Amino acid sequence: MSEMKVIKFMDYRNPTTVFSAVLLLLSIGSFIVNGMQYGLDFTGGTQIQVSYSEVPNLEDIRSTIREAGYQNFEVVNFRTDRDVQIRIQETGSADLDQVTAAQATDIVLAALQANSDSDVEILGTGFIGAQVGEELREQGGLGMLVALIMIMIYISLRFQYKFAVGAVAALAHDVTIVLGFFAFFGVDFDLTVLAAVLAVIGYSLNDTIVVFDRIRENFRILRKTDPIDVINYSITQTLDRTLITSGTTLLVLLALFLFGGEMIHGFATALIVGIVIGTYSSIYVASEILTYMEVSKEDLMPPEKEGEEADALP
Repeated sequence: MSEMKVIKFMDYRNPTTVFSAVLLLLSIGSFIVNGMQYGLDFTGGTQIQVSYSEVPNLEDIRSTIREAGYQNFEVVNFRTDRDVQIRIQETGSADLDQVTAAQATDIVLAALQANSDSDVEILGTGFIGAQVGEELREQGGLGMLVALIMIMIYISLRFQYKFAVGAVAALAHDVTIVLGFFAFFGVDFDLTVLAAVLAVIGYSLNDTIVVFDRIRENFRILRKTDPIDVINYSITQTLDRTLITSGTTLLVLLALFLFGGEMIHGFATALIVGIVIGTYSSIYVASEILTYMEVSKEDLMPPEKEGEEADALP
């Protein structure tokens, strides 16, 4: 090995395994106890976009809609401070089951006009049925499952099956914790958040493959070195790249979270949590799996062809 100071990451694999197990148990427990707070995209409902001639107070709008008889809704700005998007969820026994989407639009618009001193102009409306929302939810879950299966196949072909198990375990770990975060805090889960979760899978996988590629390379170079030391050396070599990439990405996401408006809060939140957890899992979870499965240089050596050894003799 070179004179580079090697950080002994794997010396802490037992405490980090316990830490990951606690996070996973909390996430699964949140699913069971709280469930996911699905947004309009998955539950169905009506979306109304209006524009005010003056900047409105969102809390006043929420009070007006509540007085109109709706309880399951969200009100956010979009595009400008004068443009407001109202999303009324279908609950299955109230709200939109009692009136059609067109009637809901008329009721909300009339209430807003009656309780506002400025002019209110409707920009557009949309309706998502509960069945469509359920199909989107099922297809999103199926998409994540297919992505994990294809990733396992790809890494098995590029590296070796032990690496595939480690990568998929790390991705499942990251996705479960991100979803558990949303279930624990009751944050709305919609299509933008689902897109963020899929992006987390891609980001975390890229990070993991960079580490795995260096581990494979070093196993072939440092043949007499203990596997644990090879893994520590490889992670240390890639640490600067990992931290710089994660750090710069987080700066952008924090800017989106703070200044991007309420419409992309969920998206930015999912990516922030996912990148922090993904960076951690690429260093520990994926590599820890390799140590528990006792990866060695023999796993990465190409199989010898028959007669190759005899041909090499003088």
